Amino acid sequence: MSFWKTSSEATRQAARGRLSTIVRQNIDGLVATFYETFLRDEEASAFLSHTVVHERLSHSLRNWLLELIEADPYSDLDAFDKRQTKIGEIHARLKIPNHVVMEGASLLKTEIACKVAELDLDALSTAHTLILLDEIIDYAMRLMGAAYVSDTKRRVQTDEAFRFLSLGQDINLERETQRATLMEWSQSVLFSLLGHGKNSTPGYLAASPFGLWVRHRAALLFQGSPILTSIEKLIGEIDGEALRSIDGSQPASVAEFQRRIEEIKFLLNDLFQAAASLETGRDPLTRALNRRFLPSVLGREITLAKNAKTPLSVLMIDVDHFKAINDKYGHAVGDIVLRHTAELLLNAVRTSDFVFRYGGEEFLIVLVETDGTEASDIAERIREQLADQEVSVRDRDAVSVTASIGVATYEGHPDYEYLVDAADKALYRAKNEGRNRIVVGAAG
Repeated sequence: MSFWKTSSEATRQAARGRLSTIVRQNIDGLVATFYETFLRDEEASAFLSHTVVHERLSHSLRNWLLELIEADPYSDLDAFDKRQTKIGEIHARLKIPNHVVMEGASLLKTEIACKVAELDLDALSTAHTLILLDEIIDYAMRLMGAAYVSDTKRRVQTDEAFRFLSLGQDINLERETQRATLMEWSQSVLFSLLGHGKNSTPGYLAASPFGLWVRHRAALLFQGSPILTSIEKLIGEIDGEALRSIDGSQPASVAEFQRRIEEIKFLLNDLFQAAASLETGRDPLTRALNRRFLPSVLGREITLAKNAKTPLSVLMIDVDHFKAINDKYGHAVGDIVLRHTAELLLNAVRTSDFVFRYGGEEFLIVLVETDGTEASDIAERIREQLADQEVSVRDRDAVSVTASIGVATYEGHPDYEYLVDAADKALYRAKNEGRNRIVVGAAG
């Protein structure tokens, strides 16, 4: 910023004054032009169309422009710099393409420059004002861009670490579990076909526990695998063709159905055999997922929910009066309570869901393809099971455990932290209202 820092104070203050007047007088128009332009852009509108984003970002953009024109190179810029860095990190978290951000900055520069031209200043004053405008916005963009790149790189590394972590489970057990789940579904289809099933019409494979695992867990663990792509294609063929054509009176149709199931089993074996570089890293006490993997999982699940228009819910769970348990029985018993709680949570959800240890005695569950009503039912079932099952402790009386649970459901906001915050606020209400209860929060 050579002009910003090397021009005389009088020249700089005059240019800053002109920019300040222009921005303050035209702030509503600048914000409106920004949105009108980018809502017409298909890529940009995907990030701006949500009502809450629109309202919050309008306010944030207004404040950012006002903060920008008040920035002084000879004052303490630490707060200003931190603000630009935070904005860059938010852009990375939302996965807003950097070129969209740069286009927005360019649009604002052009709009303000046009207003400068309307002042009918002398050539030198006009040049000073435009140069200062260019340098200030570019300075902010450099800080945002650096934070964007740094945060994106860190998230990519975390995504990769999560895949390694998840594969660090007992691979053979996971493979056999999914093979068994697949076979259970195929057998239910054949039993229904022969008139022995409870329902005459079997559900789709994509909607079965195996299908959910493929779409959510496997898609993350084996990201980019052509084998997984082949499995997904076979699932589509089975649901779209084989189920419609299968007929008990035609052995060939049954054989074709079984052939496709066997092919999936074969590919599933190859998929697990291809997994290498295993790495452990779950929470050592509870075996729940480490919180640092939450951005990788929830960010991806929100994208999937948005694109597929499927529901997504989050439970925030807090063990009630945990400090009192530690104080009364000691930390060793507290650890037993946490392990008991985590085991119950892991057993209460599907293999396609995700259980995280969020804090000391807090857990977070990501319930894929689960709407608010279903999530509330699951939360209530978890609450009842915890309250009904005392924790056995050697040489001591059993310990009673209850939990407060906040429920939130995704409703379109692209930032995963918004959904987590909604669940956290619901949990806070549950604790304030007496604990050992669930509260459904505002949609995220």
